[in-house]
Amino acid sequence: MDAFTDKVVIVTGGSSGIGRAAALEFARQGARVLITGRRADALDEAAGDHTAIAGLVADVASPGDAERTIATAIDRWGRLDVLVNNAGAGAILGLADVTAQRIEDIFAVNVVGPSLLAKAACPHLAASRGCIVNISSTFGHKPAAGLSHYAASKAALEHLTRCWALELAPLGIRVNAVAAGPAATGALTGMMGLSPEEAAAVEEQERGQIPLGRRGRPDEVARWIVHLADPNSDWITGQVITADGGLGLA
Repeated sequence: MDAFTDKVVIVTGGSSGIGRAAALEFARQGARVLITGRRADALDEAAGDHTAIAGLVADVASPGDAERTIATAIDRWGRLDVLVNNAGAGAILGLADVTAQRIEDIFAVNVVGPSLLAKAACPHLAASRGCIVNISSTFGHKPAAGLSHYAASKAALEHLTRCWALELAPLGIRVNAVAAGPAATGALTGMMGLSPEEAAAVEEQERGQIPLGRRGRPDEVARWIVHLADPNSDWITGQVITADGGLGLA
């Protein structure tokens, strides 16, 4: 349980759900973890999970926050070993309701932000022979009505994962992704903006579609994030691991 002793990990969107679960698991295995998010109170609560977790108010959609996030970890701990691009944005958005701004908002978080964070992290990850883990979705490779721009942004992130894996391999940096299925993260009422009643209806529909018959738990996705980042996985790069109870097969 000490694979990450003295390692430094950044988890964006680390104040809740999958990001929070991943941050806690990294900390339990010896890492020092910087979590980012937009709400100071939520970050403070999540940082209370473990003494090795620290919070930073930062917005992945803000270009200037990428370099500030990386610099904060370096200034505090002097190195960077793992970048987890977990923060996400989305909407149940039919084509008739699309606007340029709503598309830009989704891609700013799911594509542009991870790209700028990866760019800023690269020199430090090269020095530590570290890795990047991007968090995608089942819908990055499974079509769904009403999710077209969210799904397209996650498809872009999955392809960035493969391209970066090739580009950064000569630097000793591995790049992989976890495509998460529906999990109990509060994303439907948060990121997707549904009412509690609407969210409950979607959850019931999803349970009927998932072959294993239930939604996932954040820790069930988090363990794959940690596994891909583990130094013992040092011959794995350019892969997208799907953890979704079989939803992508349905």
